Amino acid sequence: MAAPPDQGAAPNRATQRSRAKETRRQALLSAAAALFAANGFNRVSLEDLGAAAGVSGPAVYRHFPGKQAVLGALLLTVSQDLLDGGRRVVADAADPLAALGRLVQFHVDFALSNPDVIRVQDRDFSNLTDDDQAHVRALQRSYVELWVDVLAGIHDATDTADLRMRAHATFGLINSTPHSVRNHGRRMAIKSARPLLENMAMAALTAPG
Repeated sequence: MAAPPDQGAAPNRATQRSRAKETRRQALLSAAAALFAANGFNRVSLEDLGAAAGVSGPAVYRHFPGKQAVLGALLLTVSQDLLDGGRRVVADAADPLAALGRLVQFHVDFALSNPDVIRVQDRDFSNLTDDDQAHVRALQRSYVELWVDVLAGIHDATDTADLRMRAHATFGLINSTPHSVRNHGRRMAIKSARPLLENMAMAALTAPG
């Protein structure tokens, strides 16, 4: 008598295909971050993206409808990850000062780990579709307001506009650093830059108004 078919085989194969597809998608986004940062969005082709990710140019269309969609997915994913990560940090903190310290550590880690994405955001944001621009801005505003809410627990008599300015100034400080440390031996610079950045950010954020 023949053995009954393995009912779990088809779902397992589907899961493996899904994971493989997501792996290729992430590889394309990583390649896009590096290529867009190095050359600019307009100088990178789908064939360039495919070659960097180990697939053919036409195969990119299995994951994204076009190059602009790749840029949108890259910046939307990063913006959503920042917001989600920041929310987790705040939720796990015992008090506003602890939350602020962990937010600073979280953002410094992001900036030092993703210099290419920061450069793409700064230079190629205007190449997003109008809808993607609006979505990215909304996510980033929510991330800023997360910081503002934490700062309000430390500076309870300070105007919200001042707290928002502190947050933006801190992002400027932290986000600009990966570009400079790359020029002075990235591995050693990051090792020394991390505590310096964290201390400078905390000093600015907690200084009296």
